[in-house]
Amino acid sequence: MTLAAPLSAPLAEGRIDTGDTAWLLAATALVLLMTPGLALFYGGMVRTKSVLNMLMMSFVSIALVTVVWLVAGYSLAFGDDIAGGLLGGLGHLGMADLGPDSVRGSVPTLLFATFQLTFAIVTAALISGAVADRVRFGAWLVFVPVWALLVYVPVAHWVWGPGGWIVEHLGALDFAGGLPVEIASGASGLALCLVLGPRLGFKKDAMRPHNLPMVMMGAGLLWFGWFGFNAGSALHADGLAAAVLLNTLAAGGTGLLGWLFVEQRRDGHPTTLGAASGAVAGLVAITPSCGSVSLLGALAVGLAAGVVCSYAVSWKFRFDYDDSLDVVGVHLVGGVVGTLLIGVFATSRMTGGVAGLLEGGGLGLLGRQAVAVAAVAAYAFTVTYGIGRLLDRLLGFRASEEQEHTGLDLTVHAETAYDHGVLGHGAPVGHSALPSAQKVKPQA
Repeated sequence: MTLAAPLSAPLAEGRIDTGDTAWLLAATALVLLMTPGLALFYGGMVRTKSVLNMLMMSFVSIALVTVVWLVAGYSLAFGDDIAGGLLGGLGHLGMADLGPDSVRGSVPTLLFATFQLTFAIVTAALISGAVADRVRFGAWLVFVPVWALLVYVPVAHWVWGPGGWIVEHLGALDFAGGLPVEIASGASGLALCLVLGPRLGFKKDAMRPHNLPMVMMGAGLLWFGWFGFNAGSALHADGLAAAVLLNTLAAGGTGLLGWLFVEQRRDGHPTTLGAASGAVAGLVAITPSCGSVSLLGALAVGLAAGVVCSYAVSWKFRFDYDDSLDVVGVHLVGGVVGTLLIGVFATSRMTGGVAGLLEGGGLGLLGRQAVAVAAVAAYAFTVTYGIGRLLDRLLGFRASEEQEHTGLDLTVHAETAYDHGVLGHGAPVGHSALPSAQKVKPQA
């Protein structure tokens, strides 16, 4: 029998365990920190003219997804199933009936809901990297809440919600979010790439990262927050959480080494961008598998992701889709690698009974993992493509050529990240610092 991940523990009245609660409080803060970390990671990878816009797309996702989650998202994702494993009920709209005395497992239900909210936030923010430099900010403000409700919420219910079809009926495993976070964001990013088309100068201009120290700092914050992301998903301060935390560290390390090995062999130069990207690739892949594989399995999963994703990021040039910051190459591909390898490396000691191919479990689990991957990727891509096309028709999703050429920071936000002579010498920093001849009317 395939065991559900701890995240799918049923809503039940119980006794609050202070140790579990303290750990989940810390883990929730760690996961929330991942979104500012992602903002720095992405912000360093774009050109100077769109740094602030990149940061804003992540930070505004915190506010937008929080509102959506508290109003309806949590209820639809983690409420009692009402649609044959496809969606939760409406019993907790506006967090109704979830007071401080409500308990889920051994932690307060409100804390569990907040922990899950931080997952939804960072998943929406991840998509922004695929379409960096060319999205109208006003359209992004509409896209994020719609996407969260129509894509993230249903998939979260499939994987972790009571009665969700992937965990309950299919019997696939996903400990901390390979399906609803990594694969859903990567497939959605690919869909938006096709809706919006490539950036001006794609495959002609270099478009190099403008600040690699910022990229490294962002990657470090992501790695730090990932301990809460994965180990927090155990929902208990116990040995499983410790094993998951160690698996997370190990996979991030081998992902980094795998990517650098490919760079050295292929290009002759191991790079800081490669190190940051490789670590993230390993962390992406271990996210679904961290609670299912042994330490040796985690090392193998991370290494495989680092190697495979280092090649996958170049597919955009071959297939002519402009995945600006490699969301498809790292998050979609890394999520697929990690989710599928559960079927190979899963050990009964970690899962409580289910074994992968190398432990004699046969091909059954690998097949179930493949079905889950295909279903989530297809759903996320199809629905996101539809949302993107509709918003493009109604609002205009892509920034104008003038905005893209000048840079979204100045044309949308009337700000610049760096002083390149736009501000006068000695001028006070603020909205009035732009000389009247240089002021640009912001356009969302």
